[in-house]
Amino acid sequence: MASSSMSSTGSWSVKDNKAFERALAVYDKDTPDRWYNVAKAVGGGKTPEEVKRHYELLLRDEAH
Repeated sequence: MASSSMSSTGSWSVKDNKAFERALAVYDKDTPDRWYNVAKAVGGGKTPEEVKRHYELLLRDEAH
């Protein structure tokens, strides 16, 4: 089921996901401009909206 959710947020490579995980560890929920910073850390043209949506989908998948 996770693979279908992942495809809806665009193309996320293993490298992107590793960078995403590292960025989440650095920029916690109290960080100003968190999603902008996470998107910048991930790179690959990801927008703050894309990384936030990716995070929300992962949380939703984890809850099931």
